[in-house]
Amino acid sequence: MRLPCPICGERDIREFYYQGADVALNRPAPDAGEQAWQDYVFLRDNQPGEHRDLWQHESGCGAWIVVSRNTVTHLVSGAVLATDIKRTQA
Repeated sequence: MRLPCPICGERDIREFYYQGADVALNRPAPDAGEQAWQDYVFLRDNQPGEHRDLWQHESGCGAWIVVSRNTVTHLVSGAVLATDIKRTQA
């Protein structure tokens, strides 16, 4: 599989480090409570279809990117810098 790095262009997946599914982008507040953190760490829906994953271009530019992909077809529909998403959510 190849991932589109917004900085370096399309690269082999072996250059990237997988951080986690969309849940990695929606981290609870530090004081959210034990149940919220337990759910965040241990519970995953693992539904087929479109997902957003957090990856680091570890063997390239080092950027953290959010990749949109389909877990059924393995089609990668895009990627954006994680910092860009954080700016739009602020």
